[in-house]
Amino acid sequence: MEPRAFLTQSRVLVVAGKGGVGKTTVTAALARLAADSGLKVLVVALDDSGALPSLFGADSSFSYDEQVVYESGAGSVVARVLTPDDALVEYLMDHGLKRVAKRLVQSGVLDVVATAIPGIREILVLGKVKQIERAGEYDLVLLDAPATGHAVRFLTSASGLLDAARGGPLRSQASDVIEMLHDPGRCQVLLVALPEETPVNELIETAYRFEDEVGVLLGPVVVNSCYEQLEGLSSEVGAAAALAGEELEAPVQAALGEAAAFRLGRQELQSAQLKRLKTELPLPELRLPHLFVAELGPEEVARLAAAIGSAVQGLDASELAAATRRAI
Repeated sequence: MEPRAFLTQSRVLVVAGKGGVGKTTVTAALARLAADSGLKVLVVALDDSGALPSLFGADSSFSYDEQVVYESGAGSVVARVLTPDDALVEYLMDHGLKRVAKRLVQSGVLDVVATAIPGIREILVLGKVKQIERAGEYDLVLLDAPATGHAVRFLTSASGLLDAARGGPLRSQASDVIEMLHDPGRCQVLLVALPEETPVNELIETAYRFEDEVGVLLGPVVVNSCYEQLEGLSSEVGAAAALAGEELEAPVQAALGEAAAFRLGRQELQSAQLKRLKTELPLPELRLPHLFVAELGPEEVARLAAAIGSAVQGLDASELAAATRRAI
């Protein structure tokens, strides 16, 4: 399957996962791949831009205002941060309340309302995402979602408000958001995990919760930071060195033996978790390599974008459609 076709299946792609699995990095890599495929992309962060600026080589944090962070031929990546306060100000200004908009936010009214009406903060942000999606200015909107537990609550907020609000603009907004979330052509969720026990446990649980409680389409699972499978790690170091015509000192042999044992253990753990993931969650997988660097930047994002592109090309379009649209 071509990356451009994969990335245009839904206009909004929500990237979610347990904290620490590389969710933001995957978001940046997907944006880079989409732009390199000629798409105009908007990356949306919630509350703050986190690691996104450094991943795109930006010198400062992103704000509510849109900022071009990457250009590639006909494609580009624009980034912004959405907060409930900013979304409320813009909403009120759009409805003729420019004078009181910022004063209401500064006075803490939103905090009072949020306490009285759970989900109001989330619906303000999701309503803005829905507005952006409907405007059609971007080919793809990538939403860097909160960590999984918060992400489920974030996406179910509309249903809660729909049940609580009998009528008015709040109910209409919630209804429109739910309509977007339930339409596979408009929205889908991409879950990210590491090939480790706890992230895989949480990913499987979250996948079922997303389907049961949100009703959103689940795309392929992104398994981040996979070690390349190396052969010969169980060989005795001294014998292997002698076979290669090398003579190693005892401390070097010991260090190499420990490194080989660690890598072998890591590979065995990874293989077991990947097997379990495939058995318990019947969704296609996109596996990304582990990068042996201290910090990630634009160069590493480019490598991961290319890896996603290669993994996507290995997907069969008809099998992908069947797998992601059937009930898990």
